[in-house]
Amino acid sequence: MKKIVIAGSAKLQKEVNMWLDFFERNNYEVLDYPKSIEGQRFMELYPNIHIEFLKNVAKTDVLFIMNEDKNDIVGYIGYETYAELLFGLTQKLIYNKDIELIVLKMPSRNVGCYDEINLWLELGWIKLLYKEENNEF
Repeated sequence: MKKIVIAGSAKLQKEVNMWLDFFERNNYEVLDYPKSIEGQRFMELYPNIHIEFLKNVAKTDVLFIMNEDKNDIVGYIGYETYAELLFGLTQKLIYNKDIELIVLKMPSRNVGCYDEINLWLELGWIKLLYKEENNEF
């Protein structure tokens, strides 16, 4: 059974739950995923949740970037998700980890890391799950 970590915005819990269900039905072991943290306890809980998340990225076979549309931005990737992707890529390139890096869809040009995503796709370091031009997975 392949292990997977889902990265993306914790504010998109409906989408997180959909992808959790999808991967579990397809025989993946989900090691971690974006979790919503209660506002009043955010500063208390966030450090350990984030550390555990990165430890799970180091253990996983697949890092899936769930870059669903958010705030009217197609393929939104926030700074934290970009950092998690970069951490996965570092594992792959520097430590020769056999990790598959999958981005749900191409982000729009106004996403801060658009150029890097485009370059990494061209280099074959990451893959797109959904190819919009063909309307296919």
